[in-house]
Amino acid sequence: MPLSIDTTKESAVAEATRLLFARMFPGVSDEVVRNLFIDTAAIFKGQYHDYLANDLKYHDYRHTLQVTMCFADLMAGRHATGATPVLTVRQFEIGLAAALLHDTGYLKTRGDRSGTGAKYTYCHVLRSCALAATFLPTRGFGMDEIDSVLGAIRRTGPTAPGSQPHFRSSVEQITAAAVTSADYVAQMAAPDYPDELASLYAEFTESDNFVGLPPNRRTFKSAEDLQSRTPAFWHKVVRPKLEKDFLGLCRFLEETPGGPNSYLEAVERNIAVIAARVRSSGN
Repeated sequence: MPLSIDTTKESAVAEATRLLFARMFPGVSDEVVRNLFIDTAAIFKGQYHDYLANDLKYHDYRHTLQVTMCFADLMAGRHATGATPVLTVRQFEIGLAAALLHDTGYLKTRGDRSGTGAKYTYCHVLRSCALAATFLPTRGFGMDEIDSVLGAIRRTGPTAPGSQPHFRSSVEQITAAAVTSADYVAQMAAPDYPDELASLYAEFTESDNFVGLPPNRRTFKSAEDLQSRTPAFWHKVVRPKLEKDFLGLCRFLEETPGGPNSYLEAVERNIAVIAARVRSSGN
């Protein structure tokens, strides 16, 4: 059931994903799924080469687990409807790898002792791709498969207005859109999202300071500014992207076709809470 899993616990998300995988692909080994979770947990704990443990409050391992759970729910929902093209086991594994690794670019290396990984906000997508490109060959992913993972990770980053990323197939496009849809929806549906905006603003500020961005060129002037602009961000930016750029795949988060969509309903509740706070503060 969507949003019923405790995404603060890696074991809970891993088990729920394995159950969905078994439902989608009966009788198929879930060894790759299990190992991806084990390896990603180690990466975020600072147990992979010379990377330090994640030290962020917003883009932490919990965020990655939220996105991964949402991705698995979306893919299972799509699979259950018989939508075409039907994604194979390997394509699910590729998407799962992208979901789990998409924010590893926030991790610092061992010689980097200043600030937090938030300073890499501006380039975290490329850093995530670099880590994935070195890690995945050691886990049996071929070059074309790695390219697909990297394409999905890049899709989670900002895209210039009017530009369209290139994908080699509709399957690659669907996988990338599923990962990116999950990235947007999962974080905004989280129960504590309204309370976490201050932490998100702190990450933006550290990154802006790190690159020396002048105050008059920064996207957000204060935590209150970020909060006040969040409802419009959801209604005017994210929702249209979900429907158009990301192929409307969020419809597969419905518990039954045409039925309740607990993820989107949770986002709407959070946006209502944020809007009420903005009104009460007079911003």
